Amino acid sequence: MIAAGGTGGHVLPGIEVARELRARGHVCVFVGTSRGQETRLVPAAGFTLELLRTGALQGRSLFERLKTLAALPASFLQARAVIEKWHPAAVLSLGGYSSGPTMLMARMGEIPVVVLEPNARPGLAVRWAAPFVDRGLVAFPEALTYFGEGHAEVSGIPIRKEFFDLPRREARTPFTLLITGGSQGARRLNTALVEALGLWNEQGRLAELKIIHQTGAGEFEQLRDAYTKYEAAAEVSPFFDDMPSAFAGADLVICRAGASAVAELCAAGKASILVPYPYAADQHQLLNARSQAGVGAARLVEDQEMTGERLVREVEALWKSPAELARMEDAARARAKPGAARRAALLLERLAGVSGKA
Repeated sequence: MIAAGGTGGHVLPGIEVARELRARGHVCVFVGTSRGQETRLVPAAGFTLELLRTGALQGRSLFERLKTLAALPASFLQARAVIEKWHPAAVLSLGGYSSGPTMLMARMGEIPVVVLEPNARPGLAVRWAAPFVDRGLVAFPEALTYFGEGHAEVSGIPIRKEFFDLPRREARTPFTLLITGGSQGARRLNTALVEALGLWNEQGRLAELKIIHQTGAGEFEQLRDAYTKYEAAAEVSPFFDDMPSAFAGADLVICRAGASAVAELCAAGKASILVPYPYAADQHQLLNARSQAGVGAARLVEDQEMTGERLVREVEALWKSPAELARMEDAARARAKPGAARRAALLLERLAGVSGKA
């Protein structure tokens, strides 16, 4: 059983583990809520999704927090009913609204619980549960401190194999930027990019650039028109289905600092400029970006500082320094953790006392 919900950064790694478990002959069921990406992603991947009626506590109004607290007893009863229905041999939690009740009911039923924590700072439910779970698998070393000593390891988070298979970047002309704010886009990045186009055009540098831009649906037409206005070489789309190919074509990536995005950068060995989403719970994107910048794999620009002028300055600094770009790529690649899904599956099997086919 996998408890995962909210953003794709929580749900997609769970799906990768579920695929590994299915290949090893196991049945895998997800637990989530009706409020997150799991309602779309889990059924599309061919897995059963059970829903709990629960909500958020962090970053919400007093009324919403009281409403969530009042609903918790019912959420715990629902989680217990789901566990009694499926009798899971082990539970894997990746965070989200459903994870707290599911973990607690599993522990009360003496079912092994593993936490796969994708961020540098775990969410509230994981922070509460971390001392009591059987094992923690984390993506960032900073998250180890939330678990009991010797009860967690840096395993990375499961992402698509295609990112690991990308060849090393070779020097190319024109210099190519990949800009993505995730599946929904990022207004700050989009606005800064439009301003940057004007500056590069004034400098006569735009012809030396190519831009691959995932805009999100809301601002696609505006961005497309801006590229047309400046006659810029660009591939512009609301969403790219084949993100590994977009990575393969990029010399530098500008993006948010969600856990999956950072893991993909490491797997692909890509230098990046990270602009954390400022309203992420517990500022976890900022901590993810600081961790990546701390090892020299990325440049960190906080959201309120990302203007067209700052974007141009950061890009130019790396554009003019191929050696620094290569060092950042090596630093990112050194953090890659292939085989994270298999590691999680093997651990769940061991704790559950079962074996797989492969």
